[in-house]
Amino acid sequence: MSRPALYFVRHGETDWNAEGRLQGQRDTPLNPRGLAQAAGVGETLRFLLGERAGDLAYLASPLTRTRATMETLRGVLGLDPAAYATDSRLVEIGFGAWEGRTWRDLRDADPRAYAARNRDRWGHCPPGAGAESYAMLLDRVRPVLDGLAGPTVMVAHGGVARAVLVATGHATTAEAPHRDIWQGRVLVIDAAGHRWV
Repeated sequence: MSRPALYFVRHGETDWNAEGRLQGQRDTPLNPRGLAQAAGVGETLRFLLGERAGDLAYLASPLTRTRATMETLRGVLGLDPAAYATDSRLVEIGFGAWEGRTWRDLRDADPRAYAARNRDRWGHCPPGAGAESYAMLLDRVRPVLDGLAGPTVMVAHGGVARAVLVATGHATTAEAPHRDIWQGRVLVIDAAGHRWV
């Protein structure tokens, strides 16, 4: 299936990112470095899109860290910071009872669950309410991608990026959980393939 060009942006850094904590669907704000990353992404998009920037659709996860990233980059592009859409299907993967913990905490507290996750990163679902596997995340993200009518700037999360890579055929389910998803850069997915800018 041919899809319109997608300019995917992972939200800027939060204090929990800096501490290595699983944020999942917790609503954490950007830290100063994250705000600077968002402004830098705006500059990258200005370079990539030029005068076309105002012609694209802009879509974000509704969490605070993604909205702040979107509003900052739109400001850099000279666009109304608030004139974009949100979609709750783009929120980060739910880590359930693991949210707020580090991987080291989890490994030490429950080595069996940690090992199970490492055996099947795509299919593993953590314990607790709201938890999801990457497979479940893909099921809610794919319809968003299928509904894009034209070139789009999307601001979401690392887990969502991994689902997007699988949905667009740029990673397998075995590869995607191991892919680095960068903050402060743009993942371009278009007819030429995919690349980080």
